[in-house]
Amino acid sequence: MLAIAQRKADEKSIDNITFAQSAIEDFSVADQSFGVVMGHSILHLVENKEMVISRVHNLLEPGGIFVGSTVCMASANKIVKIILPIGIFLGLLPLVKFFSAKQLTDSIVNAGFEIEYQWQPGEDRAVFTVAKKVG
Repeated sequence: MLAIAQRKADEKSIDNITFAQSAIEDFSVADQSFGVVMGHSILHLVENKEMVISRVHNLLEPGGIFVGSTVCMASANKIVKIILPIGIFLGLLPLVKFFSAKQLTDSIVNAGFEIEYQWQPGEDRAVFTVAKKVG
């Protein structure tokens, strides 16, 4: 996906964009280096979403935008809540955290963002969020 994105930017002579893949803990750049950070289908797969959101906040310049989509499965059916932990314990499935859309929103706001736009097409579905760094 990175190669495709870079090729498309090159084709349009766009040179003010950078594409990178890294674990957020290993991503070494100065704070306030970005105008936009995108994180899709990731926050429910990390051990500490608050740490990740805080790191994104630090990476953004004042007024910067965080765009993300995150599955919020706090009210998932009982079968999912039984099968997922077993699959995770057996090493067959990745870590998946269960939290609600409100818990996600609270985490984003508590990190210093204002929610600009949020949409969830249905319960236990991904929540699409656009949040602006206050300041």
